[in-house]
Amino acid sequence: VINNLVAGRYQILAYLGNAAFSKAVKCLDVKENKLVCLKIIENHKDYFDQSLDEIKVLRYINANGDSEEKHFLKVYDYFYYKEHLFIVTELLKDNLYEFYDYLTKNKIENYFTLPRLQLITKQILECLDYIHSLHLIHCDLKPENILIKSITDTVIKVIDFGSSSFIHDALSSYIQSRSYRAPEVIMGCNYDYKIDLWSLGCILAELYTGNVLFQSDSVQALLARVIGIIGPIPNWMFEKGKTIKTLFTKEKLLYMEAPETSEIGTSRGKKKMHIIIPKRSCLKKRLHCSDESFVDFVKWLLNIDPNKRPTAKEALNHKWLTQIKY
Repeated sequence: VINNLVAGRYQILAYLGNAAFSKAVKCLDVKENKLVCLKIIENHKDYFDQSLDEIKVLRYINANGDSEEKHFLKVYDYFYYKEHLFIVTELLKDNLYEFYDYLTKNKIENYFTLPRLQLITKQILECLDYIHSLHLIHCDLKPENILIKSITDTVIKVIDFGSSSFIHDALSSYIQSRSYRAPEVIMGCNYDYKIDLWSLGCILAELYTGNVLFQSDSVQALLARVIGIIGPIPNWMFEKGKTIKTLFTKEKLLYMEAPETSEIGTSRGKKKMHIIIPKRSCLKKRLHCSDESFVDFVKWLLNIDPNKRPTAKEALNHKWLTQIKY
């Protein structure tokens, strides 16, 4: 409720938005006299447990590095109040998805020029290099999880560490939003920090063109787009992948099972196999970009083989980021 005082300290000023299991509000910290963001976790044990994990990660990364220098969300406090868990963080502006949507709807000149994309990319990579050095994988990098701190100075912050995993944890296959999900995750191969670099490649293509690069309504359709635009999947991934049989035939053809239908409706138990043929294209064609070094950089991030994909540190040394020519 607007103007309510939470825990005798945080005065609610405005509603900011909601996620799957939380709401965010803009507050005035009356003790420190500064504006903050209050994340209110829904009262549910599973959400509570996941949020406790996020708090641990946020405390860990905040304790080991500078949130301004390394471009991650600064956390101030967390507490339990009226049967809800609260997380207090710095107040930021729109996420990249909302901001792009706002610009498009209001017919405002494109903000995401190549020079600005360079600045955004450097900051994301510096953040990834830092969290990877702490043995953490972000696991859910997407435009919605990159927030703007300053529009004029092109300053961003990476947020939402609720899905993050330590490299030595039992790694889940239920990670990353589908359009930004790395091939090794989809195919059930072992994965590491490189999945975050794949997501960054998808984000850059989207911000430059305004379209989701691997838009799809199933993982099979997603893989078809990846193969069509980027190229074939390496043989070792077919050998190591735990989910290969649910995605490919023995002849390495992508397939999908769908219920068989007849004139009187769906035939119970019977399934029809649909073979999916990837539509051939290429990244350069999709990006519509004449800057060869930018195309080369995105192509490097979107290498299907994670062994040939760069680390965050290696990506920072690519010529597109080191040779400022705009």
